[in-house]
Amino acid sequence: MTVVSDGAAFRKAVLGNGPASKGTGTLAATTVDLFIIAGGEVLITALWGKVTTAITVANSYKLQVAPTTGATQDLCAATDIGTTDTVAGTLLSFGLDTTTAPRKLMSIGYGQALVNVPITIGKIQSVSAGTDGAITWYCTWVPLIEGATLVAA
Repeated sequence: MTVVSDGAAFRKAVLGNGPASKGTGTLAATTVDLFIIAGGEVLITALWGKVTTAITVANSYKLQVAPTTGATQDLCAATDIGTTDTVAGTLLSFGLDTTTAPRKLMSIGYGQALVNVPITIGKIQSVSAGTDGAITWYCTWVPLIEGATLVAA
């Protein structure tokens, strides 16, 4: 007997809404809004990046949460993703937490997608110090508060 499964329905049942996606544009020494959270807290069920243009120069790079109320907090430690080239097509994930610092960005196969992180109303941002390359970030999520949303910025 053949069972046909709808991939989108299965993904939504396991990971929730999305994925929402947002590209950084060409990386520059700047902060870029990736996702906007409104209406209440959401739970990030998966967050990962795909390098769309190679990153070839030193680049201390991180993701952060900038809440509407409260202090900005890092989602990962600033990591040099350019001194050793990060080629187009590389998937970016996250290392393990340590007792002394937040997790670092890693290429897929060595890390994991950032999962089950509650995020309050505000923004998820990309913070770059480099001057080349581009990344598209993907995020799946579920509302923790009725009416909460996450959309690409």
